[in-house]
Amino acid sequence: MTVRGQGRDVLLVPGLASGPGIWNGVVGALPGYRYHLVHVRGFAGLAPEANASGTLLQPIADEIARYVQGAGLKRPAIVGHSMGGTLAMLLGLKGLASRVMVVDMLPAGAAMVGGTANGMGFLADQLSGYFTGTAAGRRYLAQMVGQMPGAQGSDPDVIANALRDLANVDLGPQLARLTVPLEVVYAVGSDMQQAAAITSRFRADYAGKKDARLRAIGPSGHLVMADQPARFTATLRDFLTI
Repeated sequence: MTVRGQGRDVLLVPGLASGPGIWNGVVGALPGYRYHLVHVRGFAGLAPEANASGTLLQPIADEIARYVQGAGLKRPAIVGHSMGGTLAMLLGLKGLASRVMVVDMLPAGAAMVGGTANGMGFLADQLSGYFTGTAAGRRYLAQMVGQMPGAQGSDPDVIANALRDLANVDLGPQLARLTVPLEVVYAVGSDMQQAAAITSRFRADYAGKKDARLRAIGPSGHLVMADQPARFTATLRDFLTI
């Protein structure tokens, strides 16, 4: 964990295979907060240690929770991108956040590729074995990592474990228990029909949290804060000052 700035506490959680560097633009453009930048072991050059095998999502959420409590943070705002959004929701459900922002992630990890936790879970387990247990799978995963922004130096085993866990998680049924404000920022492209379909999917999947605020930002790819930095920073500023 790296701490930057002074002010109200904000946790920034990166996504799959990413490191805290994805938030550099945000931290620089939005001073006045004490940012706690999460770096998941095994991602972006950090040694895997305990993340090299076994389940990943819940242990990471538990470790972040221990940090929050050990550092004496009083219900910080938590912002998570992609897999970090899943972690942000898990921490919100633990009662550790004053508010949660999810950036371009659905409550069910499998839904990001058009599936469901029930339908994709078994396939994800098989793919995890392929990625980590075969030479061809490791080569393919290495190519994927090379194309992910900020993912260089990420451990293939940790990425495979994360993909498996994401495909098996669905937080949709638990959203009604999330009592703090939830804002969901999602990326859309320039195709209006496709953007409408994406909006419809996000609205349906977050319907369990009736007061959730959903905001589309585009045209943008998955890394919204890099593709639309000014609009994302303005949205985050509004979220933090409500």
